[in-house]
Amino acid sequence: MHYLPKVDKDLQLEAFTSVRNALFPGWQLHHSRLPTRHPLVRMLWEQFCQPFSARGLHLLHAPVYVSPLLAPCPTVVTIHDLSFMKLPGVFRAANRSYLRLFTRLSVRKAERVIVVSENTRRDAALLLGIPLERIAVVPNGVDDTFHPIQNQKLIAEFRRRRDIPDKIILFVGTIEPRKNVGTLIHAYAHLREKRSVEHKLVIGGSIGWMYEPIFALVEELGLSEEVLFPGFLSPEELPLWYNAAELFAYPSLYEGFGLPPLEAMACGTPVITSNASALPEVVGKAGIMLDPHDADAWAETMERVLLDTELCESLSKAGLKRAQRFSWQKTAQMTASLYRSIMYNRTTSHV
Repeated sequence: MHYLPKVDKDLQLEAFTSVRNALFPGWQLHHSRLPTRHPLVRMLWEQFCQPFSARGLHLLHAPVYVSPLLAPCPTVVTIHDLSFMKLPGVFRAANRSYLRLFTRLSVRKAERVIVVSENTRRDAALLLGIPLERIAVVPNGVDDTFHPIQNQKLIAEFRRRRDIPDKIILFVGTIEPRKNVGTLIHAYAHLREKRSVEHKLVIGGSIGWMYEPIFALVEELGLSEEVLFPGFLSPEELPLWYNAAELFAYPSLYEGFGLPPLEAMACGTPVITSNASALPEVVGKAGIMLDPHDADAWAETMERVLLDTELCESLSKAGLKRAQRFSWQKTAQMTASLYRSIMYNRTTSHV
């Protein structure tokens, strides 16, 4: 949202938000009086109130799956991933049912559909029946705040403040089945058994759903002192977490894009990810990609990266170079061009 007004100053941009103190220069903000932070209220507002609020707009962009089905103007819908269809067992039944139904209805009505990767484009065409020519790939970007931090005193102070060990392996993501944290914990357990590394494993992120087995596994393997759960990592501190880590490990089963590996690469942190879904598009050859189910391979590779200084340095440099391909400014430029194309085509078709 921050970059759209900068890349196309002639667009008149309006946003519907429940955040009262939101600051989005270049946007006209509309606040609902309803408590739309609650999912059910948001769904009802989205379908029954937003169509009235959208009167007079030339185009309405629904950035997260679902648009109002009675929208009075052309719509664009962004699909970030289709995990609720690819991995239905890891979603609550109510969430899954709502997303399956309203995403399908929304994309049928939409003028164009935005996806964040080629992998998600293929999934959307196959699972939702959207013609490929109606799907535009607009990759996510990485913010300039994610970069190598040369000030080691700053990193040291951050370690003291958050009580972070000197050597850590980092994972960032919501703790839920799709993220496949169990494989990472099993791999880490193998490393601790061999006593080849002294690193702690930090699993940073909010609790999602079906998270209980993860905490139970840590207890079962006797890793309560070695596996740390700092909870939600604030956006302000996230670059510091990446810079404090010697390795970023991300064994996710399915991603529409994969923002955490990109952020880690932008900070110069060596990256190991799974070879599933869209992650190869993001990481390319700048990281090491593994079967997300092979805990032994993860243990062996983590050990190799942590103990091989030359390999570690090579991955760091490759990651920094790879991350330069992605920026939010480029994302905004592609999005604005799509808006312009839709509105131009609609105008000319009525001439």
